[in-house]
Amino acid sequence: MSRFVIRRLFEIVLVLAAMSLVIYALIGLMPGDPVNVMIASNPHLTPADAARLKALYGLDKPLLERYAAWANAALHGNFGYSRLYARPTLAVLLPRLGNTAILMGTSFALTLALAWPLGVLAARRPGSWLDDAANLESFATISMPSFWLALMLILVFAVRLGWFPPGGAATIGAGGIADRADHLVLPVITLVLVNFGPQLRYMRAAMVETLNHDYIRTARAKGAGEARILTFHALRNALIPLITVVALSFGSLFSGALVTETMFAYPGMGKLIYDAVLGNDYNLALAGLLFATLMTLLANFAADLAYAAADPRIVYR
Repeated sequence: MSRFVIRRLFEIVLVLAAMSLVIYALIGLMPGDPVNVMIASNPHLTPADAARLKALYGLDKPLLERYAAWANAALHGNFGYSRLYARPTLAVLLPRLGNTAILMGTSFALTLALAWPLGVLAARRPGSWLDDAANLESFATISMPSFWLALMLILVFAVRLGWFPPGGAATIGAGGIADRADHLVLPVITLVLVNFGPQLRYMRAAMVETLNHDYIRTARAKGAGEARILTFHALRNALIPLITVVALSFGSLFSGALVTETMFAYPGMGKLIYDAVLGNDYNLALAGLLFATLMTLLANFAADLAYAAADPRIVYR
């Protein structure tokens, strides 16, 4: 196992290094750079001023040379300054990362807590009224666009009823736990409803397939109770494909939900990365995308370890 862990960590470092080069190259090849934006916004800048600014920021050097300088600084914890916010990149990134972790983590946990038990119960009796109701609910939530759902929730619960704030992360001048929770209610409901259907379908499909195996019939023939069959025999084996689904979804926990964050004006990672790319804020966009890549790689690594925990037959060497 130790050799496997060391090898996978080494592969994560290699993939992250390769992705940093790819992302840096793609962002660097975008039309226009920060100096060009400054020239367009300030007609008093001369070509000589532009040349001096490009030399100051290293934009006059080849792409690979610029990447090597950035990578060397990043290894020492310096990810540069954000052009849009005029602050160090990490100082801008970390608060947004915390907001996204709270929003996405809460919605993801609630989604699994609601969808997985219902999927298990629906798979227990395929074709029953509960299974039909679960299928209808899953298809309904899958068919709802997140922007439309967010607008309806804002219209009903924020504008008409006034129960919850329509957007933001906290009230200016307040910022307590209760206030933060009020601002999270509508975005969390939106994300839970949007992700409920797929998770329910994944669990139901995995459990239906597992419950048709011979060892389930053998357990029933030996007199095992239905609760033990569902939780101990079937659910543990059904978790193998679901671990992959959860691992692939884990990257979104830290990259944010762009549409939902935009609709509720929530200061999270998705909106931050989007604004950084549009604003040619190279350092901020690169740091945000790299962090999302790192979390996705670590989630897949954790999924490999979870496979061995869920199925003792899986042994890594």
